[in-house]
Amino acid sequence: MSTALDTPTPSAKSSRFTLGRLLFWLAVVAIVLFCLAPILWQVLTSFKTNEDIAKIPTVYFPTQFTLKHYIELFTRGPFQRYIFNSALVSIISTIACLAVGSPAAYALARLRPLGGRVIQAGILLITLFPGILLLQGLLEIVQRFHLGNQYLALIIPYTAINLPLTILVMRSFYEQLPKDLEDAARVDGYNTWQMLTQIVMPLTLPALVTTGILTFIFAWNEFIFALTFITDASMLTIPVATARIGATSVFEIPYGPIAAATVVGTIPLVLLVLFFQRQIVQGLTAGAVKG
Repeated sequence: MSTALDTPTPSAKSSRFTLGRLLFWLAVVAIVLFCLAPILWQVLTSFKTNEDIAKIPTVYFPTQFTLKHYIELFTRGPFQRYIFNSALVSIISTIACLAVGSPAAYALARLRPLGGRVIQAGILLITLFPGILLLQGLLEIVQRFHLGNQYLALIIPYTAINLPLTILVMRSFYEQLPKDLEDAARVDGYNTWQMLTQIVMPLTLPALVTTGILTFIFAWNEFIFALTFITDASMLTIPVATARIGATSVFEIPYGPIAAATVVGTIPLVLLVLFFQRQIVQGLTAGAVKG
């Protein structure tokens, strides 16, 4: 038989509740700091003087802020050209992925082509295939068609690698849309292409944005293909250009300019995610709750 002593008092509940929330937020802060520590370290290093960078013991916060590394980054080489190269390749490959992947995903989701399940299984298998294993074959293709030191040498592989993921993601969104809208559009005389572009795609805008950003980030950060297929200094992308930053001596590692290049290369991605954050959240959470 329970007594009044068995019932927790409001103060006990409040203390446990407060302690639980405190532990929760401490865990959140610890995880955030753990994830952001490398980024914060690069940002601080980019503003340190060379003396602070080389000092032992390590100086975590700059004793004197300087913009020397950023100025050096753009004066020693055409870094603005590298930003343009990365942006051009990433934007074109992303548009190509969405332009080809969205109709293909709609065909698999709604038109039910012959052998559709086999095609879906093949696409899924390709997404599990490591991209680095395609390097030798792609190199042969680039050499055969004389694509070296051209933007197409990166645009075509980036589009091909990201296309299967685009198709799988978009197909899942198309299958979640009610077919009543499409049936009503057919009654009104819409053909398949008009239905896709005027009705279906606007409804899946968050999915398009989320998939496009994932594709863009991959193309922007890709290193191995850009290092292999591009040798002309004026055609380098940001990751390769950052790796090739040299110092005045073979015994010196230019930590400052490398950190500045890392920060400059990351800023466009951060701005992109912040600008489309609402669509990204909608795209990631769409379909999480059915009914």
